[in-house]
This record gives sequence, structure tokens and C-alpha cells, in this order.
Amino acid sequence: MPDARMKRRVAGMLATRLDEAHFDQVRDDRGTRGRRWQLETLLVAVLTAMAAGARSLAEAERVTESLSRAARRWLGIERRVPDTTLRDALCTVQPRFLVPCLHSLILAAHRRKALQPDQLPFGVVSLDGKGFALPSCDDGYAQRQTKGEGQPLVGLVRTITATLTSNPARPCIDVSPLPASTNEMGWFHFALSHLMEAYGHLDLFRMVTYDAGACSLANAHAVRGYKLHYLFGLKGSQPTLLQGAQLWLGGLAAEQAAAQTEDRVGDSTVVRRIYLGAATDAPEGWDHLRTVIRVESETLDARGRRLAYENRYFISSLARDRLTAAQWMSVIRGHWGVETTHQILDTALLEDDHPWIESNPRAAYALAILRRIAYTLLALFRSVTQRSALRRAVPWKHLLQDIFLTLVTLAAEHLRDLRRRACLPARA
Repeated sequence: MPDARMKRRVAGMLATRLDEAHFDQVRDDRGTRGRRWQLETLLVAVLTAMAAGARSLAEAERVTESLSRAARRWLGIERRVPDTTLRDALCTVQPRFLVPCLHSLILAAHRRKALQPDQLPFGVVSLDGKGFALPSCDDGYAQRQTKGEGQPLVGLVRTITATLTSNPARPCIDVSPLPASTNEMGWFHFALSHLMEAYGHLDLFRMVTYDAGACSLANAHAVRGYKLHYLFGLKGSQPTLLQGAQLWLGGLAAEQAAAQTEDRVGDSTVVRRIYLGAATDAPEGWDHLRTVIRVESETLDARGRRLAYENRYFISSLARDRLTAAQWMSVIRGHWGVETTHQILDTALLEDDHPWIESNPRAAYALAILRRIAYTLLALFRSVTQRSALRRAVPWKHLLQDIFLTLVTLAAEHLRDLRRRACLPARA
């Protein structure tokens, strides 16, 4: 059970972050007849339920029913919200009007200096694609797919998520839909321009990373066109670059590594070594290419026997001497961290297994945006607001439980004390 101090922190976080998202500015396309709830209240109810671990609209209804009287007044959710009301409202929301709520949350975090880079001299944003399946499709928000002959059609909702991997919280700072008519390589330029429209006026990041799925000369030009640096994964889609990197760095021995890390994973040890090379003879058109990187990963059991081995290659427009070897390793491990963000969306917030609405792809995508907003406010609370190392390492499952228990046990004295300490107005 969360103590009084934790309850104050959770209540303050929810009230402040939900206000910063500005759900009151989302356009309401519902008909005026029979409208009993403000759209802002319904969106706050959805976010609150997600933060409390709800897995469906029915569970979201139960969360709103279980709120303590003080929590109801604090959040402005005066009574139980029916799941049908939530569904009907979500099916009318245009997803593009929800993304600015995520931007508002991030801009507020930037103003209070909660997005500072960790271990790096500048910010790094990592983009990556993610999808989840629905039993419906519209060939717009959900691409029509089949798993084989005789298998039912499914709709794949695909997104490109931008994560600020230089910050320990790894907040999601942008999301854009990946249309059925293209792929990650072709949509990278749009995702990048969407990101820059929101944050181009800030010094929030100076490097953009993506895996080999977006590595192309056109995309490299796009990044440099914004006066940013790129780091792309390198695979067979760029055979000339890959072959050159393998010939140059592939034969280097362990003692020639620029840096090495060791991590315990269960009973195994993962050893990673980084090899750096300054690009001096890039292929035609790649005039901005400066650094070639090889990361060697070796997994060993308790007796030192090799269980797995892999080499990955990367290219970057940033000069090798602009970062130390340890910082280059931090950039690359941060890029892999975007996969951790997606894992949390699937394991803690259950996006793959419980998309909440399956029959309406547009509504499912709107919920995906709200889920990323929920993830971001919780990630910042967990890794930035919390002051102790123990609280910052709390498992996500336990964090969601703490949120729920706070919502159902919050008392007026917690809020009086909170208002006195933090000068936060009630949301009611």
C-alpha cells in the first residue's frame, strides 16, 4: 500500500501532467445532442485508467467506479464513466488532434529541465516502427494482412515512435501513423518533419538514430538538411557500405576495441565491445559520412562458455572525436532502448494483447497515442520525479499497482497537504 507521501506524489503528478497535456484543446466532433460528458473528462478518464493498469474499456469503467471521493474531485471525474460512453467518444476523435497533447506534455517537461541528457553532451532521439494487429482493417490506419492460406485477414496498425533515448526516462516525444501504402524507409522523411515541426525551435536533440530499416542516402540527406546528425544501423540494404565496414572493422580483435561493457542478464554475462573508424573514403553522395562503428556482442554462461555471438554495424555523420568511446556506446545502447519502450507498451500497458477497441482501426490508433502519453507521464515520474534509486528501479507492474491503490484510497487530507506544499489547484 502506498504511504501518504507516495499518494501525494502520485496525485500531484496526475493532476499536473494531465493539465499540461491540454486535453481541453482536443477538437470534439461528437454531436451536441445527448452529450453528457466533456471530452476532456473522458480523455482524462482513459489516461487515468491506463496509468492504473486497466486492460480494456470495461476495466477503465471499473477504475472510474472505484475512485475515492477525493480522487474524483481532484481529477474532475465526478462519477462512474460507462465503457460505452468512452468507446463512442473515442470513435469520433481524430488522432491528429491527440498528438499535440503529447507535444504539450514534452514541452512542459523541457521547460522544467526534466529532459536533460544523461552521459551525453547533447540530446538523441531514436525513431522506430511498431505495429499491433486487429481483427479489422481499413487499409488506412490498419493495413490488410493475412497469415496464410485459409487464415482470417487481420489489420496491422503501424506507427513510428520517437523516443528521447538520451534521457534516463526514455519518454516518447512523438508518434505518427505508418500508412499501408509505404514502409519505414519511405515514411522516415515524414516522421522526421513531423518531429521537427513540434521541436525544431528547441535544442532538445542533435542526433537522430534509426535501425537499418531507414538507412538510405535520401534519409541521411533529410537529417543533415535539418542540421542534425544521424546514426543508422547498417545491413544488406546498403551492401557497399556494409561490405566496406566489414572489411575495415570486422577483423579487429578484442584488444583493439575502443571500449567494452559487461552486463549481467540472469545467470549469463553479456560482453559488448565497440570498434570505431573515421570514414575517409565514403561512397559517392555520402559526403557527410564521418564515422563507421562495429559493436560486437558476446553472451557467456557462468563458466565463460559462449552462448551467442553477434556483430552489428552503424554509420554516423558525427565525427568520431566528438564523443568518447563510452559515449558512442551510450548512443547505440540508447538506440536499442527504444525497443525497451515498445516492450513496456506491450508488457505493462498490453498494447498487443489488449488494444481496447478492435473493430475501429482509427479509434485503436487514437488509443495508441493515448497509451504513449500515459507511458511518457509514468516514465518521467518513475525515472525523473522519483528521487531514490530504489523508486526509480521499481518494476512497471508495481508502479501501475501503486497508481491504482492511490486512486482508490486517496483522502482529502492528502490533497490539502499537497495543495499547501505544491500550490496545485483542484481539477474539480
